[in-house]
Amino acid sequence: MITAFGASFDVEPGYLNTASVGVPPRHVVDTVRGWVDDWARGGVSAVVMDGPVDASRRAFARLTGAADDAVAIGASVSGLLGPVAAAFPPGTRVLTAEREFTSVSWPFAACGHAVDEAPLEDLPARAAEYDVVAVSVAQSADGALVDLEALRAATAAGDTVVVLDGTQSVGWLPADLSWADAVVAGGYKWLLAPRGASWLACSGRLLDRVTPSAAGWYAGDDRWQRTYGLPLALADGARRLDASPAWASFVGAAAALDWHAWLDRAAVHDHGVGLAGRVRKTLDLPPSASPIVSIPQPDAGDRLAAAGIRCAPRAGATRIAFHLHNTDADVDRLLDALA
Repeated sequence: MITAFGASFDVEPGYLNTASVGVPPRHVVDTVRGWVDDWARGGVSAVVMDGPVDASRRAFARLTGAADDAVAIGASVSGLLGPVAAAFPPGTRVLTAEREFTSVSWPFAACGHAVDEAPLEDLPARAAEYDVVAVSVAQSADGALVDLEALRAATAAGDTVVVLDGTQSVGWLPADLSWADAVVAGGYKWLLAPRGASWLACSGRLLDRVTPSAAGWYAGDDRWQRTYGLPLALADGARRLDASPAWASFVGAAAALDWHAWLDRAAVHDHGVGLAGRVRKTLDLPPSASPIVSIPQPDAGDRLAAAGIRCAPRAGATRIAFHLHNTDADVDRLLDALA
């Protein structure tokens, strides 16, 4: 068992794969297990399940700088971005990063928009030329960070809509993202929640143009009085974009995010980035303020696996990631394996 940031983790040393699947602390596991036990005894109340859903919504708002009523809930990033992409007329000019994760770029491409790719570092300089910029704050393949301040400055005076995917950053990067028109994130990586819980923080000007095309009872102004028949009566704010939640996922998400949102975010950032920095320096890799490291050594994946290190092949390299439960011992083991 590993103790870090006031929580206990059952994960074994050598797990460097948070960028693929985050490992929950024990209190999150216990919360989900308790819910499953209640379910088995017939003790689950559908109405009571609104509590963890809304608790996760509030915590996500705190983590991103959004208002509570600006956050919608769903199951996946692409599912939440689909209605956003469909809100623009076909042919809308969209700018994204080269090798961007497809859950960010494909919803716009599938809606018939003119999607251009550019090097990540070029996005701020080109942003004002486009109707929409859709990009991950931290790139999935290698952890590279978009220049948030430059992108904000480049779009502040114009009409460009900025869509940010925080799946690989919210949970370790202490950044106020409230200026963006949309901030979406899945919870099962750095936020250490079960898969099946995602959130979308949406600006007023974007929400006004999005049609809740997947609206169901959970998007109603009164969830428990609008379950049958017409007329359409959607909730105010972003909750009109809510999808009916996967209960077990949001029970775990509420426990994970409510804890995460009150951590010392600078300390979380410095911990993961510091461990990654040791690896970069020793392996003579370019510096970066990201806890995600892409190792181009051809046999790195095999050598790390043989040493009991969990990692992932991505974009022709081996991707590792450092989060709360990792220690200097993990770095030592990795460097020994690659020596």
